[in-house]
Amino acid sequence: MENERRLLILQYIQPGLLGLMDGTVSTLAPLFAAAYATGSPRIAFLVGFSAAIGAAISMGFAEALSDTGVHTERGKPLPRGFVTGAMTFVGGILHALPFLLPQMQAALVIAYGIVGLELIAISYVRYHYFGMNFFFSLVQIVVGGVLVVVAGILIGSA
Repeated sequence: MENERRLLILQYIQPGLLGLMDGTVSTLAPLFAAAYATGSPRIAFLVGFSAAIGAAISMGFAEALSDTGVHTERGKPLPRGFVTGAMTFVGGILHALPFLLPQMQAALVIAYGIVGLELIAISYVRYHYFGMNFFFSLVQIVVGGVLVVVAGILIGSA
């Protein structure tokens, strides 16, 4: 049973967490920069959507090509790459979806809330599967997320 849990973590949970973290954080700056620079929810959505797609492709390939899984016992590269890419897309698209709304202020408020939920989810996965302290993990993840959001807002407001 312990070996099955270990394989689940190595082959699916860790690649998925990697993707979720990257997708959530790496797409924040371009999304919020576009929102603040243009004031257009449509443009913000297109930037967020393209960032999520680009990040998913990049991370999927990076994970699939990072190792064969033979020496690390991390499983076959294609499933790991797919899981990483899919979770990267999920992490990137969730906070872009509010920008389908025509009202920028409503989209921003909802997107901020979704980002908060994404960061809590990441912290929970780290706590549940990797034994990290939940609150310490939350602080770490939130600090990283806030830095990227602030960078995007500052760039977009310049």
